[in-house]
Amino acid sequence: MELATVLMLVTTASLTPITSAGWLWFTVLLGASVIHFEAAQGIERIREVSAEGSPYTHMQSVWYFAGVLLLPLPLLASLIAVSFTYEWFRVFRGQAVAYRKVFSAATVVLAVGASQLAFAAFFPGVGLPYAALLDGPLGALAVIVAGLAYRLVNYALVVGAIVASNPEQPARKALGHASDQLIIAASVGLGYAVGVFTVDRPWSMPILLITVLALHMGLLLPQFRIAAHTDAKTGLVDASWWSDRATDQLDRARRLTRTVGVLMIDLDHFKEVNDRYGHLAGDRVLAAVAECVRHSVRSLDLVGRWGGEEFAVLVPAVGVDELHAAGERVRAAVSALAVDTHDLEGREVTVTGLTVSVGAGLFPGTAVELSDLLLAVDGALFQAKKQGRNRTVMAARIVPAPAVERTA
Repeated sequence: MELATVLMLVTTASLTPITSAGWLWFTVLLGASVIHFEAAQGIERIREVSAEGSPYTHMQSVWYFAGVLLLPLPLLASLIAVSFTYEWFRVFRGQAVAYRKVFSAATVVLAVGASQLAFAAFFPGVGLPYAALLDGPLGALAVIVAGLAYRLVNYALVVGAIVASNPEQPARKALGHASDQLIIAASVGLGYAVGVFTVDRPWSMPILLITVLALHMGLLLPQFRIAAHTDAKTGLVDASWWSDRATDQLDRARRLTRTVGVLMIDLDHFKEVNDRYGHLAGDRVLAAVAECVRHSVRSLDLVGRWGGEEFAVLVPAVGVDELHAAGERVRAAVSALAVDTHDLEGREVTVTGLTVSVGAGLFPGTAVELSDLLLAVDGALFQAKKQGRNRTVMAARIVPAPAVERTA
């Protein structure tokens, strides 16, 4: 990747002269990039850690895409190189893996090269700055095509690298969050605005910088919400957030006179997996079971990691038979699961024969308070274990204790 980037820069270095206006625009974009980093460095430090194993997307693309419209490729590559170097030292304090940053920078340089090539195809023989040529439908189409070229080249290279270097990880995780595409779409649109206004109304840059920072915070809120309540090993919501949502769901069910089911799922003999294959293999099995559970229930059902090898599923608007059937679907799916991993000595192994025990209970049939419902479902899970595991047991109804009359 680095070699391809160097070859591209060497072969295109003499095609576009660097003018004094180019140097001025380079300075403006670099300054905006630095201010952007300074304002968002705490957020970005947290986001990159939470994005491990998936593409790390940020809104620095605003300045890179603006550079596509304004700068010759050598200056644009310099903007990217300086920006990534500043980020490595200032935002990540030298703690990020250097070769990853070099690779990422190379993919961005190739992406902006593809984007400028798209503009050159729309406006042959005209040259920079493209920002001065984007009037009418043809200009709008050129921006869309160039933006797609920028995103697709960078995204394909990064996702390909993640998949190749993490063969045990589900490929879907390497695609990242859907909101990543929204971030890039907004960045390309703002980059277009920055490029055009830099040529026509350069004093609008402070306003655009504030707009970028405001949108940066707003677009990242969905990702922060996800990161704040996600279990790192399984990608499921954690027990605390699951309990909060379960309380909300029960309150809603009371108002609407509806039912809510709860499944507690425990992976049988999980200690034997850890002892035989090692804890890394155990983590891989745990993640695979979590994914299996999530795909065995409805999209509206909330799956969380309750702790250890135990999972909880919130199942709104079901009856007793449907809830039992949901538990059986999960049990059957896990029984058919085959997990490819490595043992303690690094040998490739496939873990099969996994089973789960499931406890199930229903609001309001089993209990009318969440704490009582969870207690009853946990008791049903214990009965499933006691009866031989690999089965679903429905919780019995909890009879409320009679009220005690108090006297003064």
